[in-house]
Amino acid sequence: MTTETITIFDTTLRDGEQSPGCSMNTAEKLDVAKALVELGVDVIEAGFPIASPGDFEAVQTIAREFGDRTTICGLARCRKDDVDRAWESLKDAEQKRIHVFLATSAIHREHKLKMDKKQIVERAVEMVARAADYCSNIEFSPEDAARTELDFLCEVVEKTIAAGATTVNIPDTVGYAVPAHFRHVIEYLKQNVSNIDDAVISCHCHNDLGLAVANSLAAIEAGARQVECTINGLGERAGNAALEEMVMALKVRQDAFGFTTNINTQKLFPTSRLVSGITGMHVQRNKAIVGQNAFAHEAGIHQHGMLQDSSTYEIMRPQDVGYVGTKLVLGKHSGRHAFRERIGELSYELDDETFQRVFDDFIDLADKKKEIYDSDIVALIENRTDEAAGRWKLVSCHATAGPGTVPTGTVELETDDGVIHCDAAIGGGPIEAVLHALERVIGITATLEDLQIRSVSRGKDALGEVSVEVLIDGRTYRGHGVSVDIIEGSARAYLKALNKAEADSRLAATKASSNPTEK
Repeated sequence: MTTETITIFDTTLRDGEQSPGCSMNTAEKLDVAKALVELGVDVIEAGFPIASPGDFEAVQTIAREFGDRTTICGLARCRKDDVDRAWESLKDAEQKRIHVFLATSAIHREHKLKMDKKQIVERAVEMVARAADYCSNIEFSPEDAARTELDFLCEVVEKTIAAGATTVNIPDTVGYAVPAHFRHVIEYLKQNVSNIDDAVISCHCHNDLGLAVANSLAAIEAGARQVECTINGLGERAGNAALEEMVMALKVRQDAFGFTTNINTQKLFPTSRLVSGITGMHVQRNKAIVGQNAFAHEAGIHQHGMLQDSSTYEIMRPQDVGYVGTKLVLGKHSGRHAFRERIGELSYELDDETFQRVFDDFIDLADKKKEIYDSDIVALIENRTDEAAGRWKLVSCHATAGPGTVPTGTVELETDDGVIHCDAAIGGGPIEAVLHALERVIGITATLEDLQIRSVSRGKDALGEVSVEVLIDGRTYRGHGVSVDIIEGSARAYLKALNKAEADSRLAATKASSNPTEK
């Protein structure tokens, strides 16, 4: 018996990026897109091309870079300019899809669109047909479908399929549905849309009631064969169905659902870490599949059962999702070969230059820590691979503070041309003083919006991972750094954010000089 495959449509770069504070630049989107391709995602919704020049550039770049390996999708409202712009961004991809949407529920018709049912149908059909003139892979979404009258939903779906839609996506836009309700919606479409077999039924569920994954699984049971989801469940408000949860539910309970996916599940944890690092949205410790506690067992009875047979309390193995815990692996006398082999086992691929930097960091860390864990190694890798292509590198930093003294920070930075710059500053505490010193050297003033410090592994000598979010000229920048010294880690994180801001400033200046305003 052949197992049917569910298409995994990832919208981390579009819907996920709409989470407050989760915006990404083009380089960061490329990193995420590369990870999604390696993960095995079938369709990547790369963005909303008409939303901004940056969104258009990101979709176009991803389409050119990865459109021969997976389907790249661009979102468009039911407007001519949107559809045309989506096509322009996607046309260089070998595999491409235009995703057109229009709200259909009564509340959206009346309060947002000011359109009646007839106008909705006409506009949807017109824009789907326009998109179909450009390419053969067209998706249509009746926004807020879960709250749309079923007979009208059937009419819209039937006519858009006739106009050229090859996938019809049924969104629970506001997370209103419950599994029985959503299953009924899909079943009703299957029974009442005459040409429903000419298109793939998809679902796009939001998590406002915590039911996005449950509703998506109910849709699959009713006949949906594509699921739209995001890494770590990112998305508007409470987010979307989490890709890692959907995929592992289908894998672990294949006996119940009878479906498979093309996802390389051992890449789930590394991809989750990447997205978390780029967006600054930390994964909660008890998050299913990829949370820090997902495979932790504290209760004595659980630990006893695990020692006898792991299946007593684990329904999947940590290695099945590429989970990195606190396993003790290497010490200061471990060689380069053993270190490279362990990096490979952790599903990371590093070029020779990056490997050498990470190995040097490892040797330095081994002189400071008695025990080094997998999670420490991952933090070192991400610390190096996350380094912005900025011109400033941290050489050293030092802070003094204490009762009766003014906290003072000094930093030494090196530019990419080898010039050393030093400065000092004071602050309310040692971290603030060092951050002020960085600003003085680089010449950028930033507002620190958030700074979070967490332990990477365990023990008093554990690596500290610092994440910062800063506001510069109305734009948000993020950075993270790791060190056994939280002041140094904070400096590294802050420097990465400042490097990104300075790079943007230099790029804007270059564009302005090459395109002077006509007088």
